[in-house]
This record gives sequence, C-alpha cells and structure tokens, in this order.
Amino acid sequence: MAVAIRFENSYAEELQGLYVPWQGQEWPDPQVLLLNTALAERLGLDAQAMQGAIGARLLTGQALPDSARPLAQAYAGHQFGGFSPQLGDGRALLLGEIVDPQGRRHDLHLKGSGRTPFARGGDGRAVLGPVLREYLISEAMHALGVPTTRALAVCTTGDRVLRQNGLEPGAVLARTASSHLRVGTFQFFAARGDRDKLRLLLDYAIARHDPDLTGVSDAALRFLERVGARQARLIAQWMGLGFVHGVMNTDNMTISGETIDYGPCAFMDRYDPATVFSSIDHQGRYAYGNQPAILLWNLARLAEALLGLIDADEERAIARASDVIEATRAQYRAAWLGVFAAKLGLQEPDAALIEGMHALWVGQGVDFTSFFRALPDALQGRDTALAALFTEPGQALQDWLAAYRAVFAAQRGDVAHLHRANPQYLPRNHLVEEALSAASDTGDMAPFLTLLERVQNPFETVTGAERYALPAPQDAPQIVTFCGT
Repeated sequence: MAVAIRFENSYAEELQGLYVPWQGQEWPDPQVLLLNTALAERLGLDAQAMQGAIGARLLTGQALPDSARPLAQAYAGHQFGGFSPQLGDGRALLLGEIVDPQGRRHDLHLKGSGRTPFARGGDGRAVLGPVLREYLISEAMHALGVPTTRALAVCTTGDRVLRQNGLEPGAVLARTASSHLRVGTFQFFAARGDRDKLRLLLDYAIARHDPDLTGVSDAALRFLERVGARQARLIAQWMGLGFVHGVMNTDNMTISGETIDYGPCAFMDRYDPATVFSSIDHQGRYAYGNQPAILLWNLARLAEALLGLIDADEERAIARASDVIEATRAQYRAAWLGVFAAKLGLQEPDAALIEGMHALWVGQGVDFTSFFRALPDALQGRDTALAALFTEPGQALQDWLAAYRAVFAAQRGDVAHLHRANPQYLPRNHLVEEALSAASDTGDMAPFLTLLERVQNPFETVTGAERYALPAPQDAPQIVTFCGT
C-alpha cells in the first residue's frame, strides 16, 4: 500500500543559504517499530499505510514522494557557552512540511538518517535507546500540556551502531514541529554579517509564527518579545514538572516555544536545584535550578543577532533589547508563580507560600512529584504520607502546612483540582532505563509500551500500576543520560 504525503517546502523555497539539499542513508532493513497513529491521523496521514515497508522507507529518508525536498538545516549556536558559527543538522533531515486538515503547518524531520555535511566527525546515526527516550518523553510532555515537538514514528534500520555501551540497534526518529527554527538559526546569518538574509529569515519566522507582526515597523523587537514570552512560559512549565532538559544550547532553543531535542533529559525525583543528569554537563551549567537564567542568557544571544534589525543605532538597539530581556525576566517570574499556584490548587499565586515551599524542600530529599500528590490528604489533616517524604519533618513543615491550609481556604481552593493539576505518572528515570534496556538488549517492547501508556494518561490513577507512581529506591544509583551520538 502506498503512502500518500504531499509536502510543502516553504523553508527550502524561501531560505536559500540556510540548508544543504541532502538524501538519507540507505539502510539494510528498515522497519516501523512504533507509529504514533493518533498523531498520524491528526496530520491527515494514512496510519495503516505508513506501517508497511514503503512507510518504513519514507520514515527513514528513502522512497520519498516527489513533493519532498529533503535538506539538512544550517544553524550556529552557543554550546555550553562557547560559540560555533556553523553547526547544523549533522544526522538529521527536514523532509518538508505537512499542512494538516485544520490548515496548520508541521515540519516532518528525521533524526538519525545518516551523515550530512554538518556531521562534524559524527557517524550520522542514532540508536534505539535514545530514539525511544525522545518518543516517550515528548509524548509525556504533550500529555502534560507542555509545548513540544512530537514523535511520529520510531523505525529500526537493520544495522548495529557502536556507542559507549557497545553495539546497539540502529534507529531513526521521525518527529514533527511547528518549525525547527532556533535561536541558532538567527545566529548563523548574524555571524556572517548578512543583514539581508537575516531580514529574510525574520520575515519568514514572523509569517510562520507571528503573522500579525507582518509589516509592523518594529517587528524585530516585537518578535524578540514574543519569543521571550513563549520561552518564559515553557521553562516555567518545565520547572513545575521537575524537568531537566540537559542541553539548553542556543541551537536547542526554538523560537516557537516548543521543547526540542530530548537527548540527555530526565525528570528530577528528589528535589535538588543542582540536579544534573547529562554525562557531558560537568559544571552543572544546565542544572534544574539554572534553567531560568539560561533562558535569559539564550534570549540575550537572540537579541544580539537581531540588534541591527531592532534599531540602526546600536546603543539604542541594545537598550531596547535589554528592556525586553528584563520584561521576560518578570514574565518568567509570573509564569513560575502561576504554575506552582495551580499545582497548589490556588486561584491566585501566593509568592511567600510558594517560595516557602521551595525552601522547605532544601536538603530534605523530598520526591518532587509525590509531594503534590500527597497534598489533598494533608489539607484534610492527614499529613503522614507528606511528612514521610522528608528526611527530617519538623515544625517548619507544620508551619508551612498551616499557612497553606489558611490560604487554600481563603481562596476557596478545590481539592479535586489538585489531582487534575499534578500528574500521577511521569517517565521516572529508573522506569525509563528499565524500558529502554529491555527494548535495546532483548527486543522486548512490553515494558516500554506499558510505561508509554501510563505517561500518555498522566492524571488517571490505574489500579495495579502503583510502581509507576513511586520514586526509585533510596539506594538506586544516580541516572546518567547520554545524547546518543
């Protein structure tokens, strides 16, 4: 059965100089291991046809329809603070854009489709474990209401790839996004001093993401404001879930405000602002507690790229951009308070209560997710389960609970809302590792599929699924995550 996909190619047609036309590598035996049928149907695709042999070849970058114009995107970026003027998709391809039945445009992008001219010494491949990780966690984020790229499919390639743990099954991830434009995309032209192409890129980004800014006289500044606002909301949502992205380089910060590139990411179990999972983040630059500051740092890099378009007078441009960054700082603060107010079931944020809660957790080994799930009982005076989460529960906890009960009553909070606002199931690290190991080592997908079902329904309590809501044992080893390259 053939797969009918009609691609549009606005990126290829309008942004010459920001990509290299390229083809995916040939694979010995591509197979569709996992297809997101709900997403496929939302895109207007034939899910049944996509699961066959032709679908596998399409989803690994081969046997493409005539409308596809596969390309490797170019971008620059600050990686762990150091600037590289040319990065780009070293192992990825943009096949084109799909316009869904509602008229929304989505990139269809492959990860692990083979070496490109931007590979920088890499082999251009991906392995099954990290590809499944991105599928699982991006679907969890979507179910939690966090803006994100989506995983459409995982395909195995039939080859074996050498990584830190030896030979692993090769795989390709097919994912969608409202676009793959990044801060680093703007840095690419800015680093070359090409103002005309930078203006062209800005116009394209505005037309795609902020069309109401088209033709506005100060469009560059307004665009910077929009990106800052989107990212402020996004990072606040991350913080409310204990999510650690792990590699917040400027080439991993989208201008759409979607989470992208789930490489060494993980969810924090026990609260610690210094939490890091990535094997390469030796200095803790992208630790949980540093993410808001990195948001502003990355936004400043976008502002630098746009300065010449914000104002012809550099000093005035810097001043105007600095005002936007400070406004974004305030927006993040408001979003962060709003996220935690919702998690506490409050109608309005209470900064003292929320900040006091975070102070209460410090050094106590509190499981972040379990704390909020224990609040309904604690509100009604049954605080044994909540106290058990603390290494040393004491008067400070009782004082905070008394203040919380008073604020909750004054705001006429809804206990039922607490269950709707706080997930029962997240991709907890020990469960993720267990599922990925079973899939990669023995081909057993059952643990992964069960975990996927739980995280796609994060607020629904399932009898018999208690282990999926529990943190790792106290003596469990610290999880270390890898990018998969």
